[in-house]
Amino acid sequence: MTKTDRVSRRSFLKKGSGAGMAAMTAPLIVSSKVFGANDVIGMGIIGPGRRGSQLMGDFSRLPGNQFVAVSDFNSRRMDQVAAGKNWKKCKDFRDLLELKEVDAVIVATPDHWHALCSIYANMAGKDVYVEKPMTLTVAEGRAMTDAARKYKCIVQCGSQQRSDAKSRVGCELVRNEVIGKIKTVHAANYPSPWDQPFPTQPVPDGIDWDRWIGPAPFRGYHKDIMTPRAQPGWISIVDFSGGEVTGWGAHGIDMIQWALGMENSGPVKIWAEGNPRELDRVVNMQYENGILVRTDNEGPQGGAKFDGEKGSIVVDRGYFKVDPPELAEAECKIKLPVSRNHQQNFLDCVRSRELPIADVEAAHRSTTMCHFINIARWTQRELQWDPKKEQFIDDKDANTYLDRPRRKPWELPKI
Repeated sequence: MTKTDRVSRRSFLKKGSGAGMAAMTAPLIVSSKVFGANDVIGMGIIGPGRRGSQLMGDFSRLPGNQFVAVSDFNSRRMDQVAAGKNWKKCKDFRDLLELKEVDAVIVATPDHWHALCSIYANMAGKDVYVEKPMTLTVAEGRAMTDAARKYKCIVQCGSQQRSDAKSRVGCELVRNEVIGKIKTVHAANYPSPWDQPFPTQPVPDGIDWDRWIGPAPFRGYHKDIMTPRAQPGWISIVDFSGGEVTGWGAHGIDMIQWALGMENSGPVKIWAEGNPRELDRVVNMQYENGILVRTDNEGPQGGAKFDGEKGSIVVDRGYFKVDPPELAEAECKIKLPVSRNHQQNFLDCVRSRELPIADVEAAHRSTTMCHFINIARWTQRELQWDPKKEQFIDDKDANTYLDRPRRKPWELPKI
């Protein structure tokens, strides 16, 4: 894992710095590829759009890696990204995955492509940094996790708040119950995705629209669909995304899971309340230990408010607050893993083969909770969930929402 400074929480609170506590030892993934100290990790980018371009900049500023290939269904954008660089250009991402010089890939496509790109990358022996939300369905998350383990690959989700020092300290305080047993967690509330017809427009030169649609139901091209946060844009369209529930919501939910130590589990009861016609109805999710999570907007956008027996803790991006304040000085026996830079953590784990701080399993479980919010609104009834079997109990209809049909030839491969 990434080397970090180790200082006391009291020092952290006084200085407001990014220093952290000792990292827990992570399991090792044995790989046939071993990197020496001077070996450069060859990087490929699949989907060099808005977020993909940001990540390319983030990785390019770090030592020990270099980009060697790019893939995009928009050939004009691909040409622009690769202009003046000695990169291989691959219209089909599977061609990029065949390149021996590629050791790891960034998957920054729209959400409906994340699973296939990641799984095929693992099957080709490539490590993956995949943007959040990691999946479009619950089944995809389990398939991605199984692929990462079977092919002994590192898969880091872009839930970068795990590498934010203040978010981590806030979660650590919750985990150590400095405010006593947690009773209720208040999360931000985001709207579910919707659907609406778009007038079909001519497909611009350079865009392979059929490939962009990929596994989703086919529809005609419209410029606003390709823009993430247009009105509505693909991030709000049910065929391509879980909406802002999985977009922004994935950050806050992941903090909840991390703080409560539920990274390999999830709630057992889920239900929505309010007007069925509303896309942002409050959803309740209750764990087996009785802790209740409510999307009641009493929590911040990038985190949550944790109410305990002795007080409360607010965790947000780059921020935490304890009430009463003196409880923030409590010593914590349970230490959360430390990462000071999310992309560096991924590169370090590619070399060490330790599990990254936002490992695929934890990301799958957090994203699953986001999917629960949508499913509860769609089914309009109380749902019972088995976190071990990852199935709704005695509810065939609800279980149909765990995955979706895919257009051929883009079915999930057998792991």
